[in-house]
Amino acid sequence: MKLLKDFSLSTVLAGAVTVLVGFTTSIALVFQAAYASGASAAQAASWIWALGLAMGVTCVGLSWRFHMPVVTAWSTAGAAMLISTAPAYTMGEVVGAFLVSSLLTVLSGFGGVFQRFMHRVPLPLAAGMLAGVLMRIGIDVFVVMTQEWQLPMLMLLVYLLACRWLPRYSVLLALFAGLAFSAWGGQVHLADVDWQWAYPVWVNPSWSVASVFSMALPLFVITMASQNIPGVASMHANGFKPPLSPVIGWIGVTNLLFAPFGAFALNLAAITASICAGPQAHHQPSKRYTAAISAGVFYALAGLAGASVVSLFAAFPKSLVIVVAGLSLFGTISNAMAVAMGDPVSRQAAFITFAVTASGLTFWGVGSAFWGLVAGAVALLLAPKVD
Repeated sequence: MKLLKDFSLSTVLAGAVTVLVGFTTSIALVFQAAYASGASAAQAASWIWALGLAMGVTCVGLSWRFHMPVVTAWSTAGAAMLISTAPAYTMGEVVGAFLVSSLLTVLSGFGGVFQRFMHRVPLPLAAGMLAGVLMRIGIDVFVVMTQEWQLPMLMLLVYLLACRWLPRYSVLLALFAGLAFSAWGGQVHLADVDWQWAYPVWVNPSWSVASVFSMALPLFVITMASQNIPGVASMHANGFKPPLSPVIGWIGVTNLLFAPFGAFALNLAAITASICAGPQAHHQPSKRYTAAISAGVFYALAGLAGASVVSLFAAFPKSLVIVVAGLSLFGTISNAMAVAMGDPVSRQAAFITFAVTASGLTFWGVGSAFWGLVAGAVALLLAPKVD
């Protein structure tokens, strides 16, 4: 069978590294998003179960179908947005927002409107909104230093050093340094870890005007603008050009099926995708799709063990989780700021989008991410024309 012949040790290892990097660099955000949404420990484990299986299904299915390394991931930016917006809503409304966002992804994919939609949302404004949503989490790396400085400072130093020599693994190395320091100080309680499989927990969805405008629409826009576009660029940079309409459409369908169990938003991966799509996975590009299939299998296994993952992270110091979450977003925040401020014509409008979003402003129950985009759009329309 050709599929089995195309597998190699390097593609399997690339898949394993993809999952390791993907989980360790941003899973803290998923836990924070789940608990901010009011999830219990069992529901948080269900989130990991749903996300792991959904990523497994899409990685395996799409890579096999198109013979390209199609790697998916949860929306890191989406998780960060939920941390700040979800506490104002019920769990049912949060899940309802997942379903609306997933449905919009299905329509934008199969309807062929992905590119047209993105052209209607100016990239500087989308980037400004993303930076505003994520800024609080990045700042928390330094806020936590007012309570204890040794652990955050060590992790920050390791992160900065790794960014110079091993940038791909900078967050991972910072996490290892934090774990070692915490274990040395007796702050890691592995004896309390409950090793068990995760089980799906269904949440009945509900909807409100406020939840749709404050969560569903911003979640969709952020995921499409800040996650899928870099994912497409990553694949193109490695010489792969998958048919975007069915790829985005099927990602949306899978997301729709797993949303009631906690799959908040899936998208094309960018950073981890390069591990499977690059030459380190296999010297023959035609066989690199097996690396993405391997990643899918490992993602599914990690999802099934979601209860243990939740219990494991609960054994770590809270400050470690906060710092890892912030460090994992430094690159995203700085890139978003660069994109937002790069064009002199839209710079002020992008800053207004960023400022309104970061302020936490709320009107009529609708959160700041939406109003930031509205304010930026108005500012862009009223901006002086440049000849």
